[in-house]
Amino acid sequence: MRADGRDNNQLRDIKFTRNFTKHALGSVLTEFGETKVIVTASVEKKKPKWMDEDDKRGWVTAEYSMLPSATNTRCKREREKVSGRTQEIQRLIGRSLRACVDLAKMPDLTITIDADVIQADGGTRTASICGGFLALKDAVEKLIKTGELKENPILEPVAAISAGIIENEILLDLNYQEDSHARVDSNIILTKSGKIVDFQTTAEGEPYEFEKMVEIFSIAKSGIDKIIGMY
Repeated sequence: MRADGRDNNQLRDIKFTRNFTKHALGSVLTEFGETKVIVTASVEKKKPKWMDEDDKRGWVTAEYSMLPSATNTRCKREREKVSGRTQEIQRLIGRSLRACVDLAKMPDLTITIDADVIQADGGTRTASICGGFLALKDAVEKLIKTGELKENPILEPVAAISAGIIENEILLDLNYQEDSHARVDSNIILTKSGKIVDFQTTAEGEPYEFEKMVEIFSIAKSGIDKIIGMY
């Protein structure tokens, strides 16, 4: 039994509060246990400057940040320079959401997903991806209603979850305490049909066996199926 009473394959309490803010086209307060992230989707009627003029695709990108009081010790705001960790996470969020979108169906539009962590207790990047998909979905539906999109560019839902090995036990959806003690740490991102967007599994100490990797994937997929069922 885990410290919070969950079974090894049990998700934390998950809640999505949609239309959480007034101005963003899509906004979701995403809660994975004590981890809370406000995720919004904003739309600009232009494509990135780096994209060729004759390229008619749109784009989905992401930015990620943590409020100074999100953790038990204050973290500085990244005003002048974004840390390597932040860059990695926001690129991961962007890649994950582009994987479930046909960019050709949203020409000359850029949708930016902003994930702002207001309270962190492990799994902030996976919570950001799940909330990001819902914010993107809500924004797309509004753009279709106004006629700014002619068809739905979303191919299928996507979701993410963490898993890890602690004392030779495979645990799903790690909180901070579990994550900080994990011998193996994983972040898994899948589409509804089970296609892999990202499967990042790292041994923090001694290496792990192939069979354990298969078990990690299996427990993560069961969790992701449940999350997508909440959408």
